[in-house]
Amino acid sequence: MAGIDGKVVAITGAGSGIGEATAVLLAERGARLVLGARRSERLDDVVAGIRRAGGTAERIRTDVTRREDLHAMVALAGERFGRLDVLIGNAGVGTISPLDDLRVDEWDRMVDVNLKGVLHGIGAALPVFRAQGSGHFVTIASTAAFRIVPDMAVYAATKFAVRALCEGLRQEAGDSLRVTTVSPGAVVTDFAEASMNERVRAQITELRDRLAIPPEAIARAIAFAIEQPATVDVNDIVVRPTAQS
Repeated sequence: MAGIDGKVVAITGAGSGIGEATAVLLAERGARLVLGARRSERLDDVVAGIRRAGGTAERIRTDVTRREDLHAMVALAGERFGRLDVLIGNAGVGTISPLDDLRVDEWDRMVDVNLKGVLHGIGAALPVFRAQGSGHFVTIASTAAFRIVPDMAVYAATKFAVRALCEGLRQEAGDSLRVTTVSPGAVVTDFAEASMNERVRAQITELRDRLAIPPEAIARAIAFAIEQPATVDVNDIVVRPTAQS
């Protein structure tokens, strides 16, 4: 099934930023959506906007650190639409700080959300995709998965791991499943607000305000991968501002 119209797409982290922009774009192109995020009120707003525009979307509160939440999201797609064609693993956290800050709880949180959250999505959707004989995993990584800089060691480690995981999944997927990793650079989101280190937060905010691209740019890259014919698997996409080094 080529194109986007009629495909059933589940998106984690859909309440804002890249997830919200992707939901809106795919709905405009005819996808039927199941949207998940921890903030229910934001999900309600996104779903309401999509429905007002004539799109189709359901919502379910989803914390990707909870396996059962991902299974519930996949189950909702089956109950509401009879199948799941694409799982977009977008949920992520970036509590950036130097290692000397010893914010160990934040390190754990990044591993739990950024890496284990992706694994939970794979665990929920892979059996469904195998039973269907088709399916597409789209996972949001980061340019931090290619280049390590100070203050981002743990965050980059989770994103390197996500790229490795998705490449292994691609090699095991066979000829009926597709696996795409999208790695954004600086994007206009509230990413900087997660850091509790004032210096780091100020640096990330300055970079964002100076050169970041809108989340819609990442949404278009995701749509490009999804709309390809079933025999075409777009594996890695890096989207960064032209000015980003």
